[in-house]
Amino acid sequence: MKISNKISKIASVFMVGALVFSCTDLNEEVIDEVIGGESSNPESAMAAAYGQLANRTFTDHGNVFGLQEYPTDECMLPTRGSDWGDGGKWRALTEFTWGTNNAAVAGTWNNLTSGITKTLTAIESLEQNPDYANYDLFLAEAQGLLALYVYNTLDLFNQAPYRDPFTAGAPLEILQGETEIDNLIADVESIIPNLVNLGEQQTYNGRFTKQAAYALLADMYLNRAVFKDRYNASSSFNFTETAVDNNGSDMDKVIYYTSLLIDGSFSLESNYFKNFDIDNGSGSEIIFAIVQENDNIRSSDNDFAYMSTGRAQKQTPDNRGTNGSCVEPEFYYTWDGNHDDPRFHRYYQYSDGTWFMNDGTTGSVPAEDSRTDTGKLLVHFNRGLQVGQQYGPTLDGKGGFNMTVDGRIEISKLYMEKNTTTPMDYTPDLDFSNPVEAVFSQDQINRGVRNFKWEFDPNYGNGNSAVDVPLYRLGGMYCMRAEAYFRNGETALALADINMLRTSRTREALFGNAPGVAITSLDETTLYNEIGFEMYWEMYRRKQMIRFGTFDKPYTAKPTTEPYLRVYAIPQATIDVTAEISQNFGYIN
Repeated sequence: MKISNKISKIASVFMVGALVFSCTDLNEEVIDEVIGGESSNPESAMAAAYGQLANRTFTDHGNVFGLQEYPTDECMLPTRGSDWGDGGKWRALTEFTWGTNNAAVAGTWNNLTSGITKTLTAIESLEQNPDYANYDLFLAEAQGLLALYVYNTLDLFNQAPYRDPFTAGAPLEILQGETEIDNLIADVESIIPNLVNLGEQQTYNGRFTKQAAYALLADMYLNRAVFKDRYNASSSFNFTETAVDNNGSDMDKVIYYTSLLIDGSFSLESNYFKNFDIDNGSGSEIIFAIVQENDNIRSSDNDFAYMSTGRAQKQTPDNRGTNGSCVEPEFYYTWDGNHDDPRFHRYYQYSDGTWFMNDGTTGSVPAEDSRTDTGKLLVHFNRGLQVGQQYGPTLDGKGGFNMTVDGRIEISKLYMEKNTTTPMDYTPDLDFSNPVEAVFSQDQINRGVRNFKWEFDPNYGNGNSAVDVPLYRLGGMYCMRAEAYFRNGETALALADINMLRTSRTREALFGNAPGVAITSLDETTLYNEIGFEMYWEMYRRKQMIRFGTFDKPYTAKPTTEPYLRVYAIPQATIDVTAEISQNFGYIN
């Protein structure tokens, strides 16, 4: 597929559900509230292409996030008593039993291919309006977005649908990962001259700029060897193959593109969790992000915070979590000896100096914050990994929090909402009754360390969020470059990048704003763990595990698995109606 000279109209059989999206203009201002967009209007078509990113695809826990995280050793969504059964679609992602009819897998396929369709509609719209004022820039952005959607589709499914309308009666093409990865890399490299630098021509980090292209290229080169040899049983991938343009190797290209970003205008946040705050839109690390607006008009999703929060952990009297996702013990125990790492946990301090210690010693917190829409009082929980007995506000039965006599919010020991005799004691070990089934009984629903890395946005209900979702940020570039240096045999340079991440982050004032501590040596296991410390729950782990050869190995609720499960099945509903596409290797229709 050459993005620069082809346009596609994907057959509607690849999408399930209505093509509904909200339009915002590309300067981050609302230009209209028209649902949808005609191909004759380039700006509306471009808004739709961008909008699909936030229309569940990269923001809902059951889409790309679920497929990249739930099968890994750092995250799962088990069945918890009466909750999260849902026909077994979530636990199947952990147990590697998803097959060809899993609803979460099918939904992700539909949303990614919808992104391909909408982006190609934008390209078609621009081709029909060659005199459009921003033609060259918008066309390059659309081409970049197309590459992003196709790359993610190929990464997860090894195939992606495409059609060339310039040829009369052109057949439907099914792109294959092992051959298309080189075309994608060449296509993105070719559009860089027509893209602008972040901040030029009113661009921001929600637009596909030169910097977004550099990050995507680094990602593609880092994983190119896997694409070319997907089912390698020994995971002996050739990471130092000659690059697409015959200039250096794949790892040399990763180093080149990440260095452009590391040496550019971005900077690491000293408070690691600012990258995932409600107001992270102007964050110094964010290279390319999915912009979310908490206004109940445009698409947004609170899932990355909501899913891991307990039902009885209430930010306001009207908000709660859903007691779903948790950290797996294999990942949690990699932090042994690193609990003082600023990325592991951060206590919240109120303006009067109160620290929310979450250990029973904080009896109350000031009533200083509230929801912007209702004015209901707001409590801030700590960030990062939450383990052990949890504390927080409780309800007074009158629509508010229990308060102290001096007008502060009372903090109490918490119990599980659906089993009120079970303390909210988040245990590192999961201890399923059947070790290969991610199922808890009702009295076990407290199990699993929870992750509060992403800030819970309580405004406008539990489902919406103003937290932008970074697809590429500076911390990830350091991780990519460190891995590329390591695979090139340049261990000292890899160690320097890892230590830059460790020492640039600082702890809270409770610990004197102390920086993280450098490590003195680096081997493959340490590098693997350090990447996890930086990138956990950011849709990164599955790809990392495949590269490092750990994805097929057994871990919690998962047996040893075959290499064909490194990619998902094409949904059976698509296979049934599309003669041009075949099921992926290893799956039985």
